Amino acid sequence: MAASLSNVDEIRDRVILGEFGVKNVHSTDFPGNYPGYDDIWNLKKFKRNFRVDVVHMDENTLEFDMVGIDASIANAFRRILLAEVPTMAVEKVFIYNNTSIIQDEILAHRLGLIPIKADPRLFEYRNNGDEEGTEIDTIQLQMKVKCTRNPRASKDSSDPKELYLNHMVYSRHMTWVPIGNQADVFADVKIGPVHGDILLAQLRPGQELDIVMHCVKGLGKDHAKFSPVATASYRLLPEITLLQTVEGETAERLKRCFSPGVIEVENIDGRTPSKVTYRLRIAADF
Repeated sequence: MAASLSNVDEIRDRVILGEFGVKNVHSTDFPGNYPGYDDIWNLKKFKRNFRVDVVHMDENTLEFDMVGIDASIANAFRRILLAEVPTMAVEKVFIYNNTSIIQDEILAHRLGLIPIKADPRLFEYRNNGDEEGTEIDTIQLQMKVKCTRNPRASKDSSDPKELYLNHMVYSRHMTWVPIGNQADVFADVKIGPVHGDILLAQLRPGQELDIVMHCVKGLGKDHAKFSPVATASYRLLPEITLLQTVEGETAERLKRCFSPGVIEVENIDGRTPSKVTYRLRIAADF
């Protein structure tokens, strides 16, 4: 049965959660899908209707609404964030000394997952055949840590934090070693791990680490360590429609089913019907 022109917009733009199932889950916004309906894609119309609203942004998270696009396009943005935004990450690990209990390959894997604070736009991709890095495509980091006994520790103490020095190896022990003229080029930039409190290994007296790391520019589709985000997800923004009038105690119960501000109860001529007061952002946080 063909859809009437009056409800084509609802079928195209809304996924409906019904009593017995979910409707309109397939994208039908391509031209010619509905006879007699003008759905030719127009760039000017798209620019006029599409907008991006930043909901929340801080140092670690970003939440924004994309209004006027299909879910498949939103998913494309999600996949781009995960796999196609370049970052810098540890690619080569040169272990000159590792007397800890952690195997070389496990330690190298941990180092590769440490997020590196560096602008990838200032670097070039390293060629596959290049063994030695250059100042335009490589960041060199070094880590030298040796655990010793604390001569000032109490004889009765059993706390490793008091007994030993440098027994906890953190990402802050990864120090930047400039290559070529990087010290001058990045004089105002602090290159190194994004977080300095990531635990990498634990040592005991006599154990030490002597490691050199090369960071290169890469994409998340090649390896997850290059992905700039821990996760990226999207969801459809809900719109609530009351199909019948809800009054009295039932209206109060309905109000308590949602986050504050989604459903409100009015007093009209002694009647207390409920109504939807805010359909989008508050309902999405429910």
